[in-house]
Amino acid sequence: MNLLRAGAVLGLALLAVPAQAASNFEFMAAPQTDLNRVYRVDKATGEVAACQYGLREGGVGITLCYRPGDGAGAQTPSEYGLVASRHEREAGVFRVDLRTGAMSICYVLTETVVCTPLAR
Repeated sequence: MNLLRAGAVLGLALLAVPAQAASNFEFMAAPQTDLNRVYRVDKATGEVAACQYGLREGGVGITLCYRPGDGAGAQTPSEYGLVASRHEREAGVFRVDLRTGAMSICYVLTETVVCTPLAR
């Protein structure tokens, strides 16, 4: 009987794990059909980065990642997500603040991800 109680207590403890532990990031592919880029947003801070596949001569390719640059760094804490347009030539994605409805477009410029200011 003690083993059964211990299992029940463990089960209840697992249900009490904070939502933050579930997932901190959201990922979205760029809608451009000939681009293999994936964007990442930190759902709490809105920080955006991106990675893509790069060819390497004579071997396995390489993952090229772009760090956050102008406007792509942490924003006011909120609940952020990514939305891709349906435009097949669009290389960027929209960062959306799910609480306020504000949006910005984020894309790779040179060696970093940049985002326009959030607007509604």
